[in-house]
This record gives sequence, structure tokens and C-alpha cells, in this order.
Amino acid sequence: MNELLYVYAVARPFGTGVPTAATGVGGLPARPVEHDGLVAVVSDVRAEDFEEAPLRERLEDLEWLAGTARAHESVVRAVSAVTGVVPLRLATVCRGESGVRRLLDEGRHRFTTNLDRLEGRVEWGVKLYAESDPEADRAPAAPPAPEQQAQGGEGAGSPGRDYLRRRLRSRQSREKSWAHADALARRLHTELSRCADGQRLHRPQSGQLARASGVNVLNAAFLVRREESDAFVGQVERLTPRDAGVRVELTGPWAPYSFADLSDPSDAPPPGGQERQGAQEGRAGT
Repeated sequence: MNELLYVYAVARPFGTGVPTAATGVGGLPARPVEHDGLVAVVSDVRAEDFEEAPLRERLEDLEWLAGTARAHESVVRAVSAVTGVVPLRLATVCRGESGVRRLLDEGRHRFTTNLDRLEGRVEWGVKLYAESDPEADRAPAAPPAPEQQAQGGEGAGSPGRDYLRRRLRSRQSREKSWAHADALARRLHTELSRCADGQRLHRPQSGQLARASGVNVLNAAFLVRREESDAFVGQVERLTPRDAGVRVELTGPWAPYSFADLSDPSDAPPPGGQERQGAQEGRAGT
């Protein structure tokens, strides 16, 4: 058959079946495709959305992309609650079940290696935001007109000097806030890395991706054993300051998107070269 199947994740065979709550892209249910000791979790999708040409256009539509990411995450989260999974990249599509079986065959070594490494582990996300200081961010009054400067002279209390002083104080306040946030981000990352089996630093979010207030200074993911999650959350709470100028956001537990290394071994660097990171970023809201 030539139908298109969206592939959410790969797992080992699990007896419970795909949870009924796993509603996929377009509202269609997810189902397993088992092949030679591996299971792909899939759902049917429309060719007019996921054939190569229309998909390129769809990926430029932020609203469609957000909805697809939410459905992707919903299925992965539901399945990861009952078994270990390797989440695939957003919009991974195969042509029919034969294409899915080929995907499993070609990626067998990568899938089994990741399943072994990620078994029993979840991902926690930690973001740190520097909140704006309303006083520092308030723009100083416009510089005085030339005639006002002439009237005020060049004394210590002249309008021109007052304006420059306000600008300097505003800049110094912002610089102090950023230095404080940067130091705290470094401490958070260092301390939490000691409580985790792995960590990834993602680029700070900005623009439309940064849905929260403030400036994102730290955007990190941590791989944690499921049974140690409570201790990890407690450590985040202990390290979170009560300062008004910074805010820490903890999300999870997620399937380990950032730690699923599905890079092709043929793309690996030569011995002695820099190790390649295969971080996934298909999770909604990261």
C-alpha cells in the first residue's frame, strides 16, 4: 500500500498495546508496527500534508507546526509511560508499513543502542530567565533641547548631565542583572549535572519560541533515572533563588528527546575528531 505513516517513536515489543490516549496527528489513533524485535508507533496522515512538496510549505506554518508538535509529544508521552522509547524527529514519515519496516531495519543498530542506553531514564528541562528591572528598563527622559542645555549651563545639575547620569545608571543596573543571572545559570548547570546521567545545553530561546517573560539565559536538558526524579526536582527547588530578578522553570518528565542519538555512523568524525552530538528537538515547548 502507498499510504503515508507518521512515525513517532521506536520501542521494543510491549504487551499492553498503544494507550488509547495516544491520539496522533490529525486526530487519528496511533498503532504499533512490529518487525523483528522492534516496534514503531505510527498513525496515518494525509498525503496533501505530508508528501515532500506540501510538507516543506507546512513546516513554514508556525500554527500548523505547533499543532503537529503537540500531537507528536502526546503520543510519545503516552507510550513512554508504559515502555522505554526512542522518540523520532518531528514529521518522520514512511510510505506504508513496508517503509516502516525498512526504517527499522536500516536503523536497527542505532535504535537498539539508544534503547539500551536510555532504558529507565527520563528528560527534565531547566530554563533560567533574567527578569527585567522596570526601573532599569524605563527609558530615560529624552535629552533636553539645545536651548534648555544653554539655559542650564554645564553645572552639576544641568539637564544634559542629569540625562547622561540616568542613562549610565540604567545601563549599569542591566549589566549587574545579566552578570548575576549568568553566574546563577552556571551554578545551576554545574550542580544539576552532578545529579544526572547526562546533560545537553540548547540554545536560549528567543522571539516566538520564548513564550515566557524575561530573557532566557539557560536552556538545559538533563537525563535522569526515573526513580531519582523526585530527588532531582528537590535539588532544582533548593538551588532556585528567591531573587526577584531571576526565574527558574522546570519541565518534565519527558521522553529523552535530547539524548536520542540517531546520527548515521557513516557521518561520524574520524578517530581523534570531535564527538558529534545528536540532540533531538522535536518536543513541543522546548
